Parts: sequence; C-alpha cells; structure tokens
Amino acid sequence: MLGGRLRSGHARTPNLALVLGLPRGGVPVAFEVARELDAPLDVFVVRKLGVPGHEELAMGAIASGGVRVLNDTVVAELQIGEEVITHAAAVEGAELERRELAYRGDRGPVEMAGQTVILVDDAWRPARR
Repeated sequence: MLGGRLRSGHARTPNLALVLGLPRGGVPVAFEVARELDAPLDVFVVRKLGVPGHEELAMGAIASGGVRVLNDTVVAELQIGEEVITHAAAVEGAELERRELAYRGDRGPVEMAGQTVILVDDAWRPARR
C-alpha cells in the first residue's frame, strides 16, 4: 500500500529513489517499500546525544555519514561546553559504527548523491494541529 502510493508520487523516476530504514523498526518497513519500488535499500543509523546525568534529554544527535545536529536551546540553557558534546559524540559514534557494521557487514553505504531519498521509520503519529 505505502509502496504503491510512493510509486505514483515522488519515486516515479527509475533509479532515482533510495530507501533508507531507521533501525530497528523502520528496516522491515523500508525493505517492503524498496521491494515495491525496486529501489536500493540501506540503513540510516541515528544516535541521541543525551545530556550527562539526564541522558533521556537530547542535546543533539549524530547519524550515518558524519551528520551532527545540536539542540541549540538545550545546549545554551544548560551551558553545555563543546568538550562535553565532543565526548558524547565520540561515545555514541563508536556505538553508531558498531551498529552500521552489524547491519551492513563490510558493505559500505549506498551512494546518495543525485537520489531521491525515502526515509522510513516504523512510528506514525497524526499531524499536530
């Protein structure tokens, strides 16, 4: 159903769609979407950067491909220094690499340049009004 909707929408052009699944729950859904679209499949691993002592509060995140995003409001409000962020990113980076290896083995990431990327997770929430 989802794959069919995507086929008639954004992913109509052959060889321009890449499906990325967010582990764990997004990968099985992404597999079905990639199969329906006959598109390459890869994983996109994301790790939260928790505030020390309050790890459930995100000060940012890192992701596959060297992506790092910070929650500037949390960082400023809690006066979190770059050394704390760098340490958290290093710890989570090691786990990110371990998980990428577990999902990909020795295969590198799929080339994304020039591709329409469809990012799939297993969570669905209605839009807020």
